Amino acid sequence: MDKRYSLHVSAATIFGLGRARFAPGTVATLAAGVPCFLIIGHLGPPSQALIAAALLAVGILSSGKAEIELGKVDASEIVMDELCGFLIAMIGHPVTFWSILTGFALFRLFDIWKPWPLRLFQDRLGGGLAVMMDDVGAGVYANLLGLLILNLAGLQQAASG
Repeated sequence: MDKRYSLHVSAATIFGLGRARFAPGTVATLAAGVPCFLIIGHLGPPSQALIAAALLAVGILSSGKAEIELGKVDASEIVMDELCGFLIAMIGHPVTFWSILTGFALFRLFDIWKPWPLRLFQDRLGGGLAVMMDDVGAGVYANLLGLLILNLAGLQQAASG
């Protein structure tokens, strides 16, 4: 039987991307995060941060309600956190192949690994805040390390302002 879900579940799963059979977080990052960055990457970093902050607010609300509706804590179907975290990972980065590849790889690494204090966010916070904040932290880590790597490799260009 096909169960109909609320707009919150639709948003939190990025309209079904989170239901991918294998690696839904990676699928969402590739299928939603990369195209979104291609669209907003030409905006200045303040605009990129504002968009990520708006997604974070929607994600906290929708993820919390989706957890209740799905009956699971931090359900794997909830992937709005990956979209938000990846966009944070890319704030201020140029729209280039190497930048996107570096940001993607580092964001997924930190999101899966959850180095300190990211696991604490997930373990000690509740609801939508817990779902979103470990990915926000993974995005921050990926952003900073990505900028460093791209600068050291000579692949970093100044982001448009």
